[in-house]
Amino acid sequence: MIDVRALAESELRTSHDLFLRALLRRPVSDENWARTSGRLVAGRVLGAFDGGELVGTARATANELAVPGGRVAAGAVTGVGVRADRTRRGVLRGLMRAQLDEVRQRGEPVAMLHASEAGIYERFGYGVASRHRKVELERARVVFRDDAPRGGQVRVLDRGAAEPLLPGIYQRCAVDRAGWIGRDEPWWSGFWQYLGDGVVVAVHTGEDGVDDGFAVYEPKHGERGTSVDVHDLKGADATAVAELWRFLLGVDLADRVVGHVRPLDEPLEWWLTDRRQCRVTEVEDDLWVRLVDVLGALRARTYGAAEPVVVEVRDAFLPDNAGGYRIGPDGVERSTAAPQLGLDVSALAALYLGDQLASTLVAAGRVEVRDPAAVTAADRLFATLETPWCGTGF
Repeated sequence: MIDVRALAESELRTSHDLFLRALLRRPVSDENWARTSGRLVAGRVLGAFDGGELVGTARATANELAVPGGRVAAGAVTGVGVRADRTRRGVLRGLMRAQLDEVRQRGEPVAMLHASEAGIYERFGYGVASRHRKVELERARVVFRDDAPRGGQVRVLDRGAAEPLLPGIYQRCAVDRAGWIGRDEPWWSGFWQYLGDGVVVAVHTGEDGVDDGFAVYEPKHGERGTSVDVHDLKGADATAVAELWRFLLGVDLADRVVGHVRPLDEPLEWWLTDRRQCRVTEVEDDLWVRLVDVLGALRARTYGAAEPVVVEVRDAFLPDNAGGYRIGPDGVERSTAAPQLGLDVSALAALYLGDQLASTLVAAGRVEVRDPAAVTAADRLFATLETPWCGTGF
């Protein structure tokens, strides 16, 4: 019998070490634990016990998620791990059940996570809600077009000068793109701890004198020469982003610039005279979303101009979500009308932020069609102007 409960403060380090072991990593050192412990929220770290032994853990923190037309409270799930000798015995299922119940009780309609393995979380109702790409550019071959955005100045700061500035700049960059999430002080502390001392920070200042973008990058030396690895780049507008890329691609002695976790629709290749010099080397899932309160989550976003559609949602893990929902430009309501489309709650996550069209999921066999006219309407209802992007690990 698996027993799941919130852990006491004295149990948190043991649970964190269990999580690290599940990722095949070493236990936390005293120094790192002193910095890590501040990111664990009392009451939100769960432990699964089998015969009195801690065999699994999962934790969450309160956050918010940008959705089309607004924001929604969200539980940010991380630190999920099961001891190697207790996997596939219902431990993870018990943790997920307790955690989703806890998220709902806190009034968070959505849970979200970054998945270490893609095959785990769909059975608990999570689905891929945003994706990102990795780009690589040979510095010597890159030339910016004359009509690429220009303006402002870029300066380089050491870590000590940059740390107090970046949270405020991030907030100015947090525009209405679906998928953005908050970054609190413990997040920033963990970010710097994870990257270490080898990083450099470039900050863009706009023509109005306001800092409106930053890039955190790291020079690396390897068999293929010297690369500039861009770990985080955010800008309030296209000019800030373009100028930061222009700066990075002008760093002397570097052979390549590698951009990690970049948005799919970033127009970097459109700013170059030879777009082929921006090579996309990876496209991967980014943020996974679980609609814990389907009605509340759907009501948190806005919809495009189209005829309302009645969608039947299936949710085996949280069955009180199951049923019909009338979704339209005027809002969302529960409905007993004949459903026009049917889908699992995990597929609904792919529609929720606008990452996928309903017609794409129909072609994939993830949406059942009972009224063909509803497919085009659903495409218009859920479509967004920008591709969703999170760009923030947790």
